Amino acid sequence: MKKFVLAGMLIFALILSACGGGPGGPAGGPAAAQPTTAPATDTETGSPLAAQLSVYNWSEYIDEDLLVQYEQEYGVEIIYDTFASNEDLLAKLQAGATGYDVIFPSDYMVAQMIELDLLAEIDTGQLSNFGNLDPDFLDAPFDPGNRYCVPYQWGTTGIAYQPGHPAFADAPPDSWAYLFDPTYLEQYAAAGVNVLNDQRELMAAALFYLNSDPNTTDRAELESARDLILQAKPYWKTFNSEGYESTLLIPGEVVLSHAWSGGAAMAIDATMDDETGESAWAYVIPQEGAVKWLDNICIPASSTRQETALHFINFLLEPENAAAITNVTFYASPNAAARSFIDEEILNDPGIFPPEEVEDRLQWLREVGDAIFIYDEIWTAIKGQ
Repeated sequence: MKKFVLAGMLIFALILSACGGGPGGPAGGPAAAQPTTAPATDTETGSPLAAQLSVYNWSEYIDEDLLVQYEQEYGVEIIYDTFASNEDLLAKLQAGATGYDVIFPSDYMVAQMIELDLLAEIDTGQLSNFGNLDPDFLDAPFDPGNRYCVPYQWGTTGIAYQPGHPAFADAPPDSWAYLFDPTYLEQYAAAGVNVLNDQRELMAAALFYLNSDPNTTDRAELESARDLILQAKPYWKTFNSEGYESTLLIPGEVVLSHAWSGGAAMAIDATMDDETGESAWAYVIPQEGAVKWLDNICIPASSTRQETALHFINFLLEPENAAAITNVTFYASPNAAARSFIDEEILNDPGIFPPEEVEDRLQWLREVGDAIFIYDEIWTAIKGQ
């Protein structure tokens, strides 16, 4: 579990910005420990548990000790692998990949996967810990009645930056202009700028800056966002959404990054000076608004071990386990019962649990129907130039 002392810098960034308003690491995940017992039986359903369970998650997005704990307690070997974006996850499943039992898509991707019949329905009545979840995160528009998924972690998408850089000495980069406007970028691009390698997230940031709906389906608005991104692209060093906090932020390979709140928090904590209480990094939510997202735990329709998948999901919903995940990932938990087990510094940090005035400027990403083909076309143009 990480030492956590970053509330001050995040509060500083949020106050100065007067603004409103998912996760990295090397693919592959931890090697599964060998179970110490034969598979047990689910005491609630009476169903025997499978010998193995394949889990496909965002990288650095769980307390790995929980995987070992589950294996040792229930005799189920966890086969753990990671992905870098929702689109990567979808592409893998659409390409016919089978064998995954538990996956973690974001809100808008859940809706798309439901439409494509890629998810199994779940019976929340079999989840004794389902009642631990905050009602504010249940019955979401992308999954009415939680027929397919349960909430896992939530957070925001903003800008991580080095407050010690001269370009940010007088004020934090509290506008998406710092990511897209060459007038700003020219001041620090030589020191390195990173953007998330995530189609919907990067498009949403550009749309916020253009005062457009981040879920727009209007081709003209999407093409304006494309042109804005292409104008800024020469100033960016990297497109990285997997491991960017450890490979780019913490070693100082960039001075500004499009970032998920938890990734920024990890960099802030890792570069904190214990003597001065100052960090090399800070996080701000741009004044134009930003994405608020909810990642979910779902079961692929192709899974042949759905009872064991439900058992594992229920295990993750236990208050102590949900809190352990937040204490490691630095992302907010939708598990209300977990709050008493979450580190106080995390609970009190507005960069992780935003205050109401900040939440008022946050928006969910939603499924965009057939307009996804326009998004794909534009993304191909962005990555190809």
